[in-house]
Amino acid sequence: MPRKQHGMELLEEKKNKNRKYEPILERIPEWPVYQLSKNRKEFIELVTQHTLARIKELRPTRKQLIDELEATAYRELNRIKRNRWRVDPKDDTRFWGQVKNQLVELSGKSAETGSVEDALLEKIVQRYANEIAGNFKPNSYRFTREVVKFWFQRLLNGARVKKFGAFFRNQYTLRDKIHVVGKVKMLRSLAKKGTVVMVPTHFSNLDSILIGWVIHALGLPAFIYGAGLNLFNIKIFAYFMNSLGAYKVDRRKKNLPYLETLKMYSTQAIQQGAHSLFFPGGTRSRSGLIEKQLKLGLLSTAIEAQRNLFQQTTEGEVRRIFVVPVTLNYNFVLEAPDLIEDYLQVKGQDKYFPEQDKYGSVELIRFMFKFFTKGSNISVSIGPGLDVLGNYVDEEGNSLDPQGRIIDTRGYFVSNGSITDDKQRENEYTRMLSQRIVTEYHRINRVFASHVAAFVAFEMWQKKFDKLDLFSLLRLPEEDLELDYTEFRDTFKRVRKKIYELKEQRKVNHATHLKGKVDEVIKLGIENVGIFHLKRPLLKNKKGNIITKDLTVLYYYHNRLVGYDLEQYI
Repeated sequence: MPRKQHGMELLEEKKNKNRKYEPILERIPEWPVYQLSKNRKEFIELVTQHTLARIKELRPTRKQLIDELEATAYRELNRIKRNRWRVDPKDDTRFWGQVKNQLVELSGKSAETGSVEDALLEKIVQRYANEIAGNFKPNSYRFTREVVKFWFQRLLNGARVKKFGAFFRNQYTLRDKIHVVGKVKMLRSLAKKGTVVMVPTHFSNLDSILIGWVIHALGLPAFIYGAGLNLFNIKIFAYFMNSLGAYKVDRRKKNLPYLETLKMYSTQAIQQGAHSLFFPGGTRSRSGLIEKQLKLGLLSTAIEAQRNLFQQTTEGEVRRIFVVPVTLNYNFVLEAPDLIEDYLQVKGQDKYFPEQDKYGSVELIRFMFKFFTKGSNISVSIGPGLDVLGNYVDEEGNSLDPQGRIIDTRGYFVSNGSITDDKQRENEYTRMLSQRIVTEYHRINRVFASHVAAFVAFEMWQKKFDKLDLFSLLRLPEEDLELDYTEFRDTFKRVRKKIYELKEQRKVNHATHLKGKVDEVIKLGIENVGIFHLKRPLLKNKKGNIITKDLTVLYYYHNRLVGYDLEQYI
């Protein structure tokens, strides 16, 4: 890349960091998320009734419905027995015990009592809808926003300005720590013209709070977003997420009534204009890989909502739904050791025996302090807007074909001259959309020096011990793991050059710091790989060579660059 172009990129990055975005909707009562919470009771009833109708379509006979209810009660009682959480309702055992008893009584009655199972289904769905529903409160939102901003800035200034009183200064802001890059202008434009569904990658439990801050910093109204119910076990997290518009997603619950209620909640909220955010990977990436396969359930709700809007609006302009991919780029992830252990245990089964070392809420708070007091940054890459079929859109919200011509997506939902509900067709559209999102994740991924350093080191060790499988490699003693710095440096340069080429081909992005002198970039990369962990994944020894104190965690960070065929340059 020419030096002039690199200088322009640095200037643009600095400009974006210092830019202040005015709110696109100044008054909170104008926000769609506020309207949903204001009419929360009516909205929950709407979701309940639509969900009941959907389940009746999927389980049309009395026997099918009763079988489904029995399976649901069994799974819920099993969940309570084996995997209960602090955040679970206190009456869980009593409620599901009553459901089980009613089903036992029902099995001995005649088919004329159909209203009983219908009432039971409605009671279950209504409970789920109340559990899922967010409860956005403007006063709590304002308070949370200011608290987060105040304390994060205090931490930044107290750490970076080593002088008495720095804790109370405002020299550094979150924009110095979190860099937002990419299609920011387009995102703001689309949020004015329609409903945005933001779909980020998911690596850490901090992702939800990070994205919440980004949404506010870009002048966007609060989004509703699906947050894992496990996060609500930590009271301070529960308060923040409730204040920021979160609805609860319980990954333990795999029964049909719950899944359909969750999807219907998302569909109806998007349909009513609430900007939405969820992690389509479903859970944090255990391997450190950028998601390659997405969960299609919540993703399908954007397509269903768009089709419903087309059906309801026969004349005039239809409100459009836009899908915006986002990648979160970290130098380190608090939960990396636990996540990669989980991944390897599943992958290796009896070949791998992880040590038990789990993080709790205390460690999470300590991590946040470390993050804001270390010199390591995060970037959030905003991708281009897509329609619900995966086509690119322009800043006016028009869908574009591969040649850049405007197309009308209404026709994708038309059959025999009218818009129809075709599940098989929409399932295919969901797959198309998910594939486009995965492609965009890799394309807008912003490569850090730490990512390259981790990738190069692990691949060099893998090549050096090419007779060993992954699990044997990970068991090697530390004294066998040393790389000559000169060889590492040459390999790093080759891989970095290829990343430059991939950027020119619009297949990946990289941080501007990757363009520095190679020794300085390597130094920066090594210093930042897993900077929080007690056992450092990568460092230099006294001889100046590259070593590791934790090859397993290095494997996690290495995986960030898997999928670009960079292995051939090692």
